[in-house]
Amino acid sequence: MPELPEVETFVRSLRPELTGRTIRAAQVLWDRTIAPRSPAQFMAEIAGQEICAVSRRAKYLHLQLTSLHLFIHLRMSGDLWMRELPYQPEKHDRLILELSDNRALVFNDTRKFGRAWLTVHPEDVIGGLGPEPFDPAFTPATFHARLMEHHRQIKPLLLDQSFLAGLGNIYTDEALHLSGVHPQRISDKIKYDEAERLHQSIQNVLLTGIEHNGASFDWVYRGGNFQNYFRAYAREGQPCPVCGAPIQRMVVGQRGTHFCPECQVK
Repeated sequence: MPELPEVETFVRSLRPELTGRTIRAAQVLWDRTIAPRSPAQFMAEIAGQEICAVSRRAKYLHLQLTSLHLFIHLRMSGDLWMRELPYQPEKHDRLILELSDNRALVFNDTRKFGRAWLTVHPEDVIGGLGPEPFDPAFTPATFHARLMEHHRQIKPLLLDQSFLAGLGNIYTDEALHLSGVHPQRISDKIKYDEAERLHQSIQNVLLTGIEHNGASFDWVYRGGNFQNYFRAYAREGQPCPVCGAPIQRMVVGQRGTHFCPECQVK
């Protein structure tokens, strides 16, 4: 699933292509892609809207329109690309936005889990999200205070988008390894210096991921090379880059988790 760095990569590539363009028409090719409006409502209301800004909130791509907001979540297999018009839809295309420069933004999604929301009020879609990892207000002190409010294993807590927005399985494993925090540590038992180190590690792995255009680890995301710099994720049996011990894999919170048994002591 694309995480914060992958979505940020989409935003940076699409911003110059989309900003200032007008959406002439939309084609909804899979009804369940659209929420909460019906496909007919969606197509009627989005036509004529200008794309004023392209940004990101957590794992959501956000198109600020003339009077509406369009949020797209890629989920497991979503992809976005620009195509010239006229365009013949491909097998897994779910939504096509025809633009004023005779091009189209195409949302392709093999597994059909991705969603697009058209709304007047952004909080209806993103109101329940936790802080952004790069928000200046998200300091080591506030992070530690938030950890103290929960009694949960740290790995599932970091994956909880209402606690912290944007992290997924890859970058959580990487941040925990970089900080030396075991994925099963209980959040309210984490000391301040550990929280401070984990806070910095979260920011560092996300920045590195963005620098490398995300991770093209499997077929659902293309173009990144952060997978060449993994410390722990998907490296079961390979030597830890810090101590040389074999990276191990276990399941934490129903998610496959990679860690070093020597560097990340429970």
